[in-house]
Parts: sequence; C-alpha cells; structure tokens
Amino acid sequence: MADNYLNDLNEAQLEAVINTEGPALVIAGAGAGKTRVLTYRIANLLNKGVPARQILALTFTNKAAREMKERIASIVSPEVSRHLWMGTFHSIFAKILRIEGERLGYKPGFTIYDSADSKSLVRSIIKEMNLDDNIYKPGLICARISAAKNNLITSAMYAADASLVEYDRTCRVPLLHEIYKAYSMRCFRANAMDFDDLLMNTNILLRDFPEVLEHYQKKFLYILVDEYQDTNYAQYLILKKLSAVHKNLCVVGDDAQSIYSFRGARIENILEFRNDYTDCKLFKLEQNYRSTRTIVEAANTIIANNEGQIQKRVFSLNETGEKIQVMQSITDTEEGFNIASDIFDKRFSLRLNWADFAVLYRTNAQSRIFEEAFRRKNIPYKIYGGLSFYERKEIKDILAYFRIVINHDDEEALRRTINYPKRGIGDTTVSKIFELASALNLSPWSVVSGSAKYPEHFNSGTVKKLSGYCEIINSLSSGSDGNDAYSRAREIAMASGIFRELREGTSPEEVSRFENLEELLNGIKIFTEEAETNGEPSTLEAYLANVSLLTDQDNEKEEERDKVTLMTMHSAKGLEFKHIYIAGMEDTLFPSPMSAGNPRELEEERRLFYVALTRAEKMATLSYALNRYKWGNLERCNPSRFLREIDPSFLDYPQTGGKPFAGAGRSFSDAPRSNLREDTVNYSPPKRLRKIIAGNVVEKNIPAYQNYDQYSEGETVEHDRFGRGIISALEGEPPNTTAVVDFGAEGKKKLLLRFAKLRKV
Repeated sequence: MADNYLNDLNEAQLEAVINTEGPALVIAGAGAGKTRVLTYRIANLLNKGVPARQILALTFTNKAAREMKERIASIVSPEVSRHLWMGTFHSIFAKILRIEGERLGYKPGFTIYDSADSKSLVRSIIKEMNLDDNIYKPGLICARISAAKNNLITSAMYAADASLVEYDRTCRVPLLHEIYKAYSMRCFRANAMDFDDLLMNTNILLRDFPEVLEHYQKKFLYILVDEYQDTNYAQYLILKKLSAVHKNLCVVGDDAQSIYSFRGARIENILEFRNDYTDCKLFKLEQNYRSTRTIVEAANTIIANNEGQIQKRVFSLNETGEKIQVMQSITDTEEGFNIASDIFDKRFSLRLNWADFAVLYRTNAQSRIFEEAFRRKNIPYKIYGGLSFYERKEIKDILAYFRIVINHDDEEALRRTINYPKRGIGDTTVSKIFELASALNLSPWSVVSGSAKYPEHFNSGTVKKLSGYCEIINSLSSGSDGNDAYSRAREIAMASGIFRELREGTSPEEVSRFENLEELLNGIKIFTEEAETNGEPSTLEAYLANVSLLTDQDNEKEEERDKVTLMTMHSAKGLEFKHIYIAGMEDTLFPSPMSAGNPRELEEERRLFYVALTRAEKMATLSYALNRYKWGNLERCNPSRFLREIDPSFLDYPQTGGKPFAGAGRSFSDAPRSNLREDTVNYSPPKRLRKIIAGNVVEKNIPAYQNYDQYSEGETVEHDRFGRGIISALEGEPPNTTAVVDFGAEGKKKLLLRFAKLRKV
C-alpha cells in the first residue's frame, strides 16, 4: 500500500477524496484532475477496509475505466483492484443482465447489437412492411427508438401515447410505432439487446423484481460516477434506486461540459443533484492543470454568459501563455490552407510533433477542406471517430460467426453468415427464411435448421445447402465450452471458410483484409492471456461481451497517434492537445443555426465552445471565413457571436492589424487582396483561387450535391486520385452525405459525395 498517495492532491481534491460518507457532488472544472479525485477516492475506500466487491464505479468509456483501475492497482494492489465493479454503464449493466436476465425472458448468452446491427434490422423491417425508406429513413427511426428507450418508453407505451403517434403523423412517419413494436419483438426473439436495452431492461429488472433491487442495494455500499453531466434519464433512475439504502453516491462532473443532449443526456441531473440529496456535500475543483492562464480566463468569459450553471471560478497557476489568435480567411477553402500552413510552420519552428495539433469543427462535412489542404502540404492526419477497426466488413463477418455459434437466434448474425463464404444460398432464399419465420413466429434459425419440414418453400437442393450451413454452426457450437476465446476464434475462422477465403486473395485490398483478420486474432490472444492472468473469464462469450461495448476512444491504435487530429468538437471531449484550431467560427455554422431562438440549445452550443477551447494546453487559434460555399453558392458570413463574448484582452488578430473582425460582413469581391499576402500566413493561394479573388472568374467547378442517393454500401467506385475502392459506409443527410471508401493501398477515405466525383465501376 502506497501510504503517501494523498500527498499528490491539492486541498480541494483532498477534501473530495477523504469525505467518503453520504451523497457527494464533485464539480470539476476543465483540467482540474477529476479522474485523479475519483481514482484516489476509490483507493481511499479500499485503504479504509471497504471490500472491493462492494464498490461500484461507472464511467462512459472502457478506456477511462481501464486507466483508473491501473492507477488504483498501483496504489493498492492488482489482487484487490481486480474485484472492483468498475466499467462503463453499459458493460456493468450488461453484466447484471447476464446474471439476472432470465427473469425478463432472456438467455444468459444474449447478443448485444451495435448501431449497425440495429440499423440493419430496422431497414429489414421497413422493407418487409413495404414502406418507403426515403420517408422512413432507418437512421431517423433508430434515433427515435433510442430516444424513447432512454426515456423508458417501451414500444407498447409508445403506441398508447396519442401525442407521440400524432407527432409521428405530422412528420409523415405514422407507422413508426409499428416499426418500434416489430423491432422490439425481433430483438427479443433473437435473444438480443441493443445498447439502449441494457439501460431500459435494467430499469425494468429493478422495478419489477424487488428482491433483485434489494440484493444490489445491499451489495454496493459505495457508488461513484464519472461525467455525471452526461447521464440520461434511464441512468439517473438506476443510480437513484441503487443508492437509496446507503446513500453513498458520489458523482463527478462539470455542468459546463454538458454537450450531449442529442444523445439523451440531461444537464438537470447534475444541476438538481443537491435537490435530490439535500444532505449532499459539494466540492469544487477549480484549479486547471492543463491550460495556460490566458486560455482558462478566456474560457471563463465565454461560459459566464450561460444562466443554467453551478457557479465556479476556474483558475490556472501555469504560465500566462500566448494570446488566442483569431484567424480570418476570405473563403472556407482558404481557411483550410491557412490552418494547414500555420500547423506546418509551428511544427518545425516550435519542434513539436504532428500529434500535438488538432483541428476541431462543428460538422463532419467540414473535414473535406482540411483533408485536401493537408494532403497538398504532405501533413499526416487522421479523422478521429471515423471508421473503427470493428466496423470493417471482414471483422464484422467473423464476429457474426462468433455470435451465431454462441446464440443461434441472432438473426442479424445469421443474415450475415448464411451465405458467406458463398455457399449458393441466394437473397431469394434468405427472404423466404425471414418471411416464414415471421409468419410462424419462429426464429430464422428454427426455419433454417428445420428447412426439410417446408418442401413448399425450399427445394431439395436448397435444403441440402441450408443443412450444410447448420452442420458447420452446430459442430462449432458443440464440445468447445472449455476452450478459451482464442482457440475457439481460430477454430471458427478456419472451419467457416473465412480464413481460406481471405488468404487466397492477391489484390492489395484482399491482402489488407487478411491482415485485419490476423490482427483480430492477435487481439483475442491478448484478451485471453490478460483474462487468465487476472482470473477473469477467458471464453469467447466474455470476449464478445467486451468487444461489443467498445467506444471510439477504446479503438485508437498507438501507431496512428503521430498525426494531426481532425475531429468534431463533440468528439474532442476528454482529450487534450498542445495546440487547438477551432474552425468555422461563423454565426451560420457555430452556434448551429438550429439553436437560433432556443436559449436552452444556445447554452449547450456555448458549452460546446467552452469544451473545445479548454482542450488546448499551450495555444489556441479561432478561425472564421468571410465567405463559405453552401449548396454550390458562395455566401457571405459573419463571425460567430461566441467570438464577441470573449474578453478582447485575451485575443490577438495578426492578419487584420490587431483590428477585431476586419472585413467581416463584406462581400467576397470586396475583400482586400492584401489579406492573402504570403508573409502573413506563409501561404500562396493556388492560381485558380487567386483568379477568383481578383474577380476574373466565377466559381463553377465545385458542384452542388448530386446523385448522393445513387450509391450504396458495398458498391465499387473509382476516384481520379485514389483509384478503385469499395464503399464501406454512407453517413449523414444531404447535402452533407459522406462515403467511407476503402481504396486498398491508399487506405480508407471519408469523402463528401457532392465533391468526391466518384464513378461507379
């Protein structure tokens, strides 16, 4: 036991760590060391003799839980810390549901559907109901179902709520409640839960089975929650129920960083915590250890404009630091090149790494301009939160085999594996399987395994093919219960034919897919060894439970980190960089136009700006364009109101002679050419842009969005620069629909369809 660990804390942190009894609210400003406080508070409880099994610690990412557990292990011991109930909300509640889920009619080996599985199932239901998926858009339907579940509205409750049904009718989706009902039924029949079910079903479990609630109330003497401002209604109720007996609930968070209302997060949870627990102790962590004084004070002047907040005064004892630079550009294209040039110069003049820089923006579509500018400057970059390793087709294929071997009722896994590798079972046969299953209220597996019973639907040749598929799955399911995850995974990869299918490929794309399969097996091997070392389950079931709950941050690879990061402001939460660029600081873009006229939403946009700025350690640059292309037309822009809310003493305007917002509001043709001097930003605009600036030509070569609906996932396309590739995902709504395209040796690219000029092959 490291007895001197408390010496690492400042006075405010120490108070929050040692006062462990009763409800506690820890308000932690940006960079104030909240993770340290949470970690040391748990270590202090263990040091006082509280059994690890009676401590429940909840986070929002596996990465955060893992890092906290490692810190605790270094203070106490790995033997003690391994028994903590520590993990994400979803992973902990999934663990409880695997123990107790049979009370709700689920089998312990239930599948957890990710967002792609849910969307695929919804798409199938829409097709089966003969509905127009241009009206009943799968993404929209999934979002509405998710919102309902986060507010604990079941499909039956939804259908019975006249106001919800009427709202759907006005939105031209009157049968949404029928889709929700079918989706819930199909998930249950497949012995599957989606992410939102893990929360809703836990609430139902604690509501309908008092003995279960009592058991876990007694079990968890102390409950600690990270990022409490991000909790939704379902999470709020679970925490309130579990802590009702001992009341030792400690929540840590920052109301000023509540930015996920679109996911169901309720800022009221943290703002009203003291009303829920009148005897609560309040601790404020106000010293920022991350950023310079200038950045911290500037951020304070921003957030001070919000009315709904818990008052605090964040301060820094770090160096004063440079003023925040405000960068003005004539167009959004120039903005990309200005920022790229500035990063290029600073990287060499200040001897920094590429990974010390990040560019943040409000919408994903803004990344295109920066990607083009960075490629021309040969600046390595990565899109944070892009296509993850586990979303690649070959990885989802092998994971689907793992799932169907463990849970035969998993219809999405069956749909993915039944004809891969190809075994002559066509789409028509698959449609018949699902139609018959629906008509007979059976799982698709029951129809497949009993296909000989339905000669009017399947001929003898089809029955033989379906039987062959069942034999493979049944053989992999039997006699392997004692094997570890790696042994079973390798056996499945071999017996299913996937290993042979990928190994025989010779093109760069096929070789890359085989390497990804190898990487997956390597990861499963590491999981197996670590689980056995820690005395935890090392089965394939345990691996699947772990991998299905990974987040974007959990998927980041070490070797990819020395690159400039491009990401949305929402994705940046929890991260930090030496130099941050916040792009698109215009009133038509940030704050989002959708927040106009809504004070509550405007305050959340302001909190988002606060989060973005406080990611910076040493330097921050705020950038805006006087003109931006929208729908193929160049439109005039005004600097964001948020820029005007910052105390001017913290800002510098190097491009405009120290004058705030010089040129703002003027038209494109009126903008002074002197703003593009090479000695200002070390950037010489391309010849075509110089002609545009001089007013000699009209921009005609950037097309408006078109043909976005003519592409589909899995389709082969060709690009002038990157060559031939396969569309692995389509994201967003027009005009900002983007395609994630796998170009093999060129890697995966995220392209805005209205600019990409893709050609079908």
